[in-house]
Amino acid sequence: MAKILIIDDEKSIRKTLREILEYESFKVDEAADGMEGFSLFGKEKYDLILCDIKMPKMDGIEFLEKVMATGSDTPIVMVSGHGNIETAVDAVKKGAFDYIAKPLDLNRLLVTIRNAFDRSSLVTETKVLKKKISKTFEMIGESKAIEQIKEMIERVAPTDARVLITGGNGSGKELVARWLHEKSQRSAAPLIEVNCAAIPSELIESELFGHEKGAFTSAVSQRKGKFELAEGGTIFLDEIGDMSLSAQAKVLRALQENKITRVGGEKELKVNVRVIAATNKDLKKEIEKGNFREDLYHRLSVILIHVPSLNDHLEDIPLLADHFLKGLCEEHGMPGKSFTKDAIKELQKINWTGNIREFRNVVERLIILCDKVITDKDVAMYAGSKK
Repeated sequence: MAKILIIDDEKSIRKTLREILEYESFKVDEAADGMEGFSLFGKEKYDLILCDIKMPKMDGIEFLEKVMATGSDTPIVMVSGHGNIETAVDAVKKGAFDYIAKPLDLNRLLVTIRNAFDRSSLVTETKVLKKKISKTFEMIGESKAIEQIKEMIERVAPTDARVLITGGNGSGKELVARWLHEKSQRSAAPLIEVNCAAIPSELIESELFGHEKGAFTSAVSQRKGKFELAEGGTIFLDEIGDMSLSAQAKVLRALQENKITRVGGEKELKVNVRVIAATNKDLKKEIEKGNFREDLYHRLSVILIHVPSLNDHLEDIPLLADHFLKGLCEEHGMPGKSFTKDAIKELQKINWTGNIREFRNVVERLIILCDKVITDKDVAMYAGSKK
């Protein structure tokens, strides 16, 4: 049962609101002023607060500011008979969910309460999803190599410096990019990922910069590109070594001038994005072959972060195994399982050509095919080739 706090210095209004809300099956508490209301707020968990503006001791706006300062997500609906547009706008700017003028319209009140609860549900779901995502993309490892990457992320993330991440397939380049964004000043804005190797060369420019209606046969409407979608945030150009030379030239211009032009368009559009790129190729060799622009390489590689192969930090396998074991058992709805010490040693003997991605797949296979305790014999049977 949802719980609502009514704060109003008029007893008759509190009584009327209580009767309405209890009839709608809400649990209700009352306070005669902002000070008493804030005291109750500190002791109880409320799903919604209805707060008058003009009150003795502590008025509604001051109460609103104090609640917002706590970081609470509890929706607050301001109620007043002395209000005007300026008061309503001020209340909403300071964090109120809505503003209702007296005399109260019952239908408007109930609709506002329902909308506030819907918003609260979305906020809660978003927090849960963010926790799951953070857990999914956690950086696991205590080896010197991984600690150096973590330290580099902490130093570089708060800046707008462009970063080039290198490393083999499945080594965790995307994970590094994600944490650079999450720990940056742009984390509230989107992180837009582009797999340059997965997009045909004739479509990469349209994908990155968008296109105007009629720019080519299938362009039946105007479309924004990834640079525009990432406005204020970060664009992650994965496998940039596979990008065509013509697209490289346009990316270089975007980095130099912070401007793009849609395919088939003439208007220049200003963009404000941070660029993070990644590749599994040796770009210096690609430059020598004429496959990659040297000037673009220097634009992208303000900061270089190399992600080592799993074979280069085998000491992290016990932590990685435990991390994937717990997460995958939960994902598959299975009871918890464990590795024996000998099983871990056996995992450390394998040549992990597919790096972390391959390792996770092997752990998932072992969870599905093996009993509660996974042994070295299980690893030898199901995990693949040795070095």
